[in-house]
Amino acid sequence: MNLTIENILLIGSLLLFISIVVGKTSYKFGVPTLILFLSIGMLAGSEGIGGILFNDPKIAQFIGVVSLNFILFSGGLDTNFNAVKPILKEGLVLSTLGVLLTAVTLGGFVWYITDFTIFESMLLGSIVSSTDAAAVFSILRSKNLALKENLRPTLELESGSNDPMAYVLTLAFLSLVINQDQDVTTIIFMFFQQMIVGGIAGFGFGKLSKLIINRITLDFEGLYPVLVIALMFITFSATNAFGGNGFLAIYICSVYLGNQDLIHKSTILKMFDGMAWLMQIVLFLTLGLLVFPSQIIPYMGVGLLISVFLILVARPISVFISTMFFKMRMRRRFYISWVGLRGAVPIVFATYPLLAGIDKANMIFNIVFFISVTSILIQGTTLSVFAKWLNVGLPEKIKSPSDDERYILDLPKSGMEEISIPKNSFAVDKRIIDLHFPKSAFIVMIKRDGKFVRPGGSTTIEANDILVILLDNDNSLEEVKTLLAKTEND
Repeated sequence: MNLTIENILLIGSLLLFISIVVGKTSYKFGVPTLILFLSIGMLAGSEGIGGILFNDPKIAQFIGVVSLNFILFSGGLDTNFNAVKPILKEGLVLSTLGVLLTAVTLGGFVWYITDFTIFESMLLGSIVSSTDAAAVFSILRSKNLALKENLRPTLELESGSNDPMAYVLTLAFLSLVINQDQDVTTIIFMFFQQMIVGGIAGFGFGKLSKLIINRITLDFEGLYPVLVIALMFITFSATNAFGGNGFLAIYICSVYLGNQDLIHKSTILKMFDGMAWLMQIVLFLTLGLLVFPSQIIPYMGVGLLISVFLILVARPISVFISTMFFKMRMRRRFYISWVGLRGAVPIVFATYPLLAGIDKANMIFNIVFFISVTSILIQGTTLSVFAKWLNVGLPEKIKSPSDDERYILDLPKSGMEEISIPKNSFAVDKRIIDLHFPKSAFIVMIKRDGKFVRPGGSTTIEANDILVILLDNDNSLEEVKTLLAKTEND
């Protein structure tokens, strides 16, 4: 069956519906939803019962890049910087040095056991060198797995920030495969340019995006998530245009925004959470359609050998060397080693050799696909078991709250007070978002001229307004009173 304008919406919506319904019950059987999405795509493909002919790596790569934008941005928005700060150095070392060590170790092994050249081997190692954000975010959050000792923030920070390193290494070694006489110093220059420009652009666009979101006045609340999507793609594409790493830029930008006071922030977070799930489904369905199972079979032996080496040798070596600079318990190192999930990102990166037309591109793609599938099946299904074995999981009774639960729990709820705004208060003619209210207080209603006004981040406070405030404790009340008692002169 060929995809046409007439049937693409019907086929796409049916595949999406089936994926959601099947994914709903998948964890009862211990199967990660991502594998099911991939399997549905393969079943619907040209060699499956659906017979859908899809063999366009360029379109698959485009869908992959767009999907990764949403997945990384959503993961960044959900990243609590206060939780990440204690393990920031560990996460950054894992996402840079750890990725490099994985690529080099695995590349050396591939060169030893295959007829690949050294650069082709390093290219394959680079493609699968990073832990996959989509897989880690999806599996950890779907299982609601609670971990000790800041393990979860470490894993999410690493997976969200290490794709840029793998992307740069992939482009670098692909360039060396195509132009083997190329000066290696140009690759080193490209690496630093990508990382430095990407980091600066991410932080700069983050600050600019916050300013735009909070200063622009839109008539409809639903337009704010659309605005953020536009800013996300501008950040990615502009950074790439200046020679930086777009993936790194959007992750830094989203982490910055996620830890700032934004107008309609809850609406933005909920929309991106849903879009991240949609993009994961679309991405895995697309990659499932792209692969031809019959072409994978000849490479299953070497693929399994490489996959086992990656899981049991390359990944642990990179983790143990990267974390040797930090004081860390051995069981924590072992668990970080085990959560080296490979997923959609390596498969997307494997389309770059296909589009470049190198000799072994098809072989690399099929091996990478097999590695990703085995990684999710072997590691993804055993995260809870290994957490129990290594004693790094939290008991159910003291389990950390999920992101949604944390948002609800963070809302103050112990008491309610009404506070009047005097004419000389600094809060007059200021928006709620600009007041920087303490986290332990929440404005639920405003009484104004005998009427009730529903507050939002862009609502402007007027003189003689009576704020109905939900509070956690007496200290919160004093903090709010002190804040609102300030005058312009203060």
